[in-house]
Amino acid sequence: MPRNFADDLQAAIKAKKTPACVGIDPVYSMLPAEIAEHKDLNDAADSEASLDAVLEFCRRVIRIVAPIVPAVKINSAFFERFYWEGLEGYFDIIQEAREADLIVIGDCKRGDIGSTAEMYARAMLADPDFSDLDELEGPHAVTLSPYFGLDGVKPFIDVAREQGKGVFVVVRTTNESADTIQNAKLEGGLTVAEHIAQQVAAWSQDEGLVGKSGYSAVGAVVAARDAESAVRLRGMMPNCTFLVPGYGAQGATAADVAPLFKSDGTGALVSASRSIIYAYDNMRYIERFASEWDKAIEQACKDFVAELAQVVKV
Repeated sequence: MPRNFADDLQAAIKAKKTPACVGIDPVYSMLPAEIAEHKDLNDAADSEASLDAVLEFCRRVIRIVAPIVPAVKINSAFFERFYWEGLEGYFDIIQEAREADLIVIGDCKRGDIGSTAEMYARAMLADPDFSDLDELEGPHAVTLSPYFGLDGVKPFIDVAREQGKGVFVVVRTTNESADTIQNAKLEGGLTVAEHIAQQVAAWSQDEGLVGKSGYSAVGAVVAARDAESAVRLRGMMPNCTFLVPGYGAQGATAADVAPLFKSDGTGALVSASRSIIYAYDNMRYIERFASEWDKAIEQACKDFVAELAQVVKV
């Protein structure tokens, strides 16, 4: 029997005593001077030099946060921006994070149907089935768009079941313009987001997906837009772990995300990206660490964990 992703995630959260996840969203123009101004890396117009700088930054961020948090969320778009070499770099950083014993979530939000969805699932989630890539591993989980319905997510769910991996289906997002779609009322009275939540809840209970922890390999991306909808969505998807975006730079606080957890402190993994990896640009940390950018990231990560601990006991 393959391992269950939800069980592995819950174990990692308990081991680190925090449901915190650091998002890896690297932008060359925001890199610390020590890296961006290095003689071999300081050319924003050269794809190879700028990608090398981004990868060096990511490797060092992973080494900083690995002892503190159980998981990282690596956004593929920030690597795909560098074309074919960027995609190679994305998988290199996945390997780096896995070797650091982190749960790795590939934030790729793929979605399509039929053979296309199957190829996406094989490319972005599955471990390679090519003999010359037998040392390469995919992420432990990925994010998905639900717009194509079950046809769009089933190939990923099949891989998750077969290989002990996971998926997080987008239900509620942080951006305000999403309300035009996600908060629209359907004929039966549910919002679009709630209707999607019903579908995700059904998918999550399929055979072989729910682990010993009671959580499924099928989770949901759920932002803390307001307490009322958070509580409602939490109740609608009891077997789903929530991947919670929007913490820190996007404005969400520990109090905002608290309703997305169950009363026992389980059920959610909170992700913070810019507020952690670019902490050296925050005056709160500049005053303490000056040019020691790595220490600023470390302290920001520890502060993130401490803030969550005030509202959620793991």
